Amino acid sequence: MRTIYSSVHGAHRPSHEFEHGRLSPAVEIPERAERVRAEIEARKLGPVAGPKHFPDSDVFAAHDRSLVNFLSSAYQAWHAQFGDVDAIASAWPARGMGIRDAGDIEARLGAFSFDTATPIMRGTWKAAREAADVALSAAEVVEGGNHAFALTRPPGHHASANVFGGYCYLNNIAIAAAWLAKKGRRVALLDVDYHHGNGTQAIFYSRSDVLFVSIHADPSFAFPHFLGYSDESGAGAGLGFNLNVPLPAGTDWLKYREALGHAIRKIAEFGADALLVSLGLDTFEDDPIARFALKRRDYLKLGKVIADLKLPTAFVFEGGYNVEALGEITANVLEGFADG
Repeated sequence: MRTIYSSVHGAHRPSHEFEHGRLSPAVEIPERAERVRAEIEARKLGPVAGPKHFPDSDVFAAHDRSLVNFLSSAYQAWHAQFGDVDAIASAWPARGMGIRDAGDIEARLGAFSFDTATPIMRGTWKAAREAADVALSAAEVVEGGNHAFALTRPPGHHASANVFGGYCYLNNIAIAAAWLAKKGRRVALLDVDYHHGNGTQAIFYSRSDVLFVSIHADPSFAFPHFLGYSDESGAGAGLGFNLNVPLPAGTDWLKYREALGHAIRKIAEFGADALLVSLGLDTFEDDPIARFALKRRDYLKLGKVIADLKLPTAFVFEGGYNVEALGEITANVLEGFADG
């Protein structure tokens, strides 16, 4: 399997995030991707190559121009007004308030974001745009009938067409899926991150040419809280092409395997000819911000089950914050897939 990777991700280097009422050290850090890359190379799981550059029109297939334009210029505007500190919103439009993407940088930041854990700094846009190219390069491998791993950072599945958050700026996997769909492929998206891929769901919720299936922690207690419930099945032309499988805290491999079987059957029924997997590894039993109980060896099994679909597949890196174990469990998925 070919891994697509770029060191440009290191330009995005958060130090802290504000969450659960406190300022705490950031968990979405460059070391995550570097640990994974090193493990892939050490286990000789295939070549590691840089991405091609794709035009902005491929990004606009999943995102509004307004969001892309904002992200590409936000830090400069913030720096001019507030100095060399991370840009984090302090107010958001809620019930009874209008949504306006005009005004000063503080107002626009609130209009385009939805949490306090996703700062914009000097290198954020450069890293986010490169991550989109990494995912698109992996999609091109899938278009050729082969498999790839897009080692994307920052992650993407929480970013919707016009909103960023959840450590995500551009939705890497959605951009790749839109590219494949434009090529005429029937694309299935399988999200195995602990957190629901609310942004991916929102982007494809009314489409029938892209199936979205997500296995995740019940949003009644897990981020992003406001999307990811089992009664969300699509709208309009997309009705029936969205499947959410929320699971309880403490879910182990036995329970997870049951949910995964349900997801695999849905993808097979859809008749997909290309598969993209949002590969979040925060389902690990010792992840610092999650509450599932998968063990290291379970990720080999996960890869083998996904391989049963026998589809050209790209894995796109998402969450997973136990840095010590992250390289091993990510590589276990890829190895299990290759063996399967």
